[in-house]
Amino acid sequence: MKISVIGCGYLGAVHAACMAQLGHDVVGVDVDAGKVAALAAGRAPFYEPGLPELLAEAGATGRLTFTTDVAAAADAEVHFVCVGTPQRADSYAADLTYVDAAFRALLPHVAPDAVVVGKSTVPVGTAGRLADELAAARPGASLVWNPEFLREGFAVQDTLHPDRLVYGVPDDARERAVALLDQVYATPIAEGTPRLVTDRATAELVKVAANSFLATKISFINAMAELCEVAGGDVTQLADAIGLDERIGRRFLNAGLGFGGGCLPKDIRAFMARAEELHADPAVSFLREVDSINLRRRERMVDLTVGVLDGRPLAGARIAVLGAAFKPDSDDVRDSPALDVAERLHARSARVVVTDPQAVANARRKAPHLRYADTVEEAVDGVDAVLVLTEWREYRELDPGKLFGLVAAPRVVDGRNALDADAWRDAGWSYRALGRP
Repeated sequence: MKISVIGCGYLGAVHAACMAQLGHDVVGVDVDAGKVAALAAGRAPFYEPGLPELLAEAGATGRLTFTTDVAAAADAEVHFVCVGTPQRADSYAADLTYVDAAFRALLPHVAPDAVVVGKSTVPVGTAGRLADELAAARPGASLVWNPEFLREGFAVQDTLHPDRLVYGVPDDARERAVALLDQVYATPIAEGTPRLVTDRATAELVKVAANSFLATKISFINAMAELCEVAGGDVTQLADAIGLDERIGRRFLNAGLGFGGGCLPKDIRAFMARAEELHADPAVSFLREVDSINLRRRERMVDLTVGVLDGRPLAGARIAVLGAAFKPDSDDVRDSPALDVAERLHARSARVVVTDPQAVANARRKAPHLRYADTVEEAVDGVDAVLVLTEWREYRELDPGKLFGLVAAPRVVDGRNALDADAWRDAGWSYRALGRP
């Protein structure tokens, strides 16, 4: 099929490359000429495992092109809108500026029998509004909502082999819209991927509902960590025990610094804002406490750092922060708990040095006042405490014996409960973690 992807940021670039990999002819459109040039050359503008190889492979076949000219999308049968919906600066609500701009730029180039497919995470009701605009400008074309469920670090896998497909389709074009999307996703459907066909409003709600549930689960175990700290319990053992209940499960029960990034925080806040607009805010009022628990973990990490210094003032203390990305296998520092903690320590006059396998460049742009190191060894040289704040595999597998001689004082604070506490203690380190004795 001929497909266009409008917006080639994180979601759009991955989607375009994966659609070409599935055999479709894809044109990716973005207003950022630099981004388009990089993608056309097979370079991903962000770190995502597997994407550079996919871009090169798909580009070599001729099935994948990128352009700043939205008119190049004119002959596409299906148009995917994949632009971002960040949190507004003045409220919790989602900023739909980019969605509206992309949609209206596309409208003149939509064929009468084409399907426009929204993949951006939007407040419920957005699809209905855009569908009215599409019907007025291009009678016969239809709008579908097809939410994405990508995990940063696994986005290529999640697109090529999704765990589910959701189509939010209008009643008056249900059969045709479903048939077209089934052609788009013929390969994963043939592999047995579950497919749910819903109305558009339900499809819009699926992503924010899923993210709200995951955020709630993370904040729940972090609330339990707070109780474990005062009661003398071990939150990792508690999580193991309750996670054996198949109704609960162990995934997303890892206590620590909590969630960040460009999805969970802004999605739960946008959900609250939209519920308030619909006069249904009591239904999701619990999300305020979910958000509060999550943010509270960052200041608790600062307190824990102060505690391990054995009475030495935080001001002037040398602190190594291992991790700047909000999660491993990503260079994304948006709302990163790790970088937030580093900035809080810096604000209290600690001498902070940050390192990360992939996110140093982005962190430096966001927080240029911090010091950065290219390696763990450089970061920990002569420090008074080491903080592990992003659970990269290379940090989980660090040899505490090799680092022992590099630091001024062997103190480690495990902000992700990712280290082997016994191994670090046996190597002579003072080990502390959130929610553990």
